[in-house]
Amino acid sequence: MNVIEANALGKRYGSTWALRECTLAIPDGHVAALVGPNGAGKTTLLNLAVGLTDPTAGTVAVLGGTRAGSAAALDGIAFVAQDAPLYKNLSVVDMLHLTCNLNRHFDQRYAEARLGELAIPLKRKAGKLSGGQQAQLALTLALARRPRLLVLDEPMAMLDPLARHDFMAGVMTAMAEEGVSVVLSSHVLAELERVADYLIVLSGGSVQMAGEVDDLLARHRVLTGPAAEADRFAERLGVVHAWRGEAQAHLLIRTNGSTDPVPPGWETHPVSLEELTLAYLREPGARGAARPARGRDAELSEVTK
Repeated sequence: MNVIEANALGKRYGSTWALRECTLAIPDGHVAALVGPNGAGKTTLLNLAVGLTDPTAGTVAVLGGTRAGSAAALDGIAFVAQDAPLYKNLSVVDMLHLTCNLNRHFDQRYAEARLGELAIPLKRKAGKLSGGQQAQLALTLALARRPRLLVLDEPMAMLDPLARHDFMAGVMTAMAEEGVSVVLSSHVLAELERVADYLIVLSGGSVQMAGEVDDLLARHRVLTGPAAEADRFAERLGVVHAWRGEAQAHLLIRTNGSTDPVPPGWETHPVSLEELTLAYLREPGARGAARPARGRDAELSEVTK
């Protein structure tokens, strides 16, 4: 079953396409990471999937073919946005009661037990909680709906490293114990590398790459060798992106497997999820011919600042 399935999906605001010709299928049972620069269409895709907006073109279905935004879809999906939408003047217990009254399914006992384990006071106003506690409250409200799919749009953007770790620990526990599928949009590549087993890269409103992380990593590698030979190899090796200094070049290439020959004088290295993601973000469409650069490490550090 696919938890999100889009076919030629597009969304236009005025004359600007936020998402265009998006076709993908995200299978269930995964933590699927949705990655891309600001303006790539990540939030638009998630809003379409949870039914917060209607597509301009194409179709999107969830949970095995259910129309996005339908009552059946809404019952099976929980959504946590970046700003952890809470009524700041309501107490935590009032937020529980409100969410319970607004949803057909809500496990009040589970919510209270989880908040108790996190030592979040039920009588405190939501606006008086720390950023990490607010994020955990929003996550608790979502999980208490007992969803089949949990959609998270930059939920850790404003959290410190410890709060991010605790938040993701809660997500992973829910996945392990309840069988919840997760689609997570985030800029924190290091965090995604730790938890994600499925990856979707968006850039310019289109899907650049999608698949299971282990398979994607196995089908790419980095070749290091003389810079003077980089252009010649780029013509025939399926280069996604190249980092080239004066002496050495680093080519991230697509590969058919471990039997692919290594050119004489070159070395091969496994690629990390961060390197792979950054390469596809730099080269929309993965055309990626070798080009001059200030050095591989300099480019990586510039993007991750």
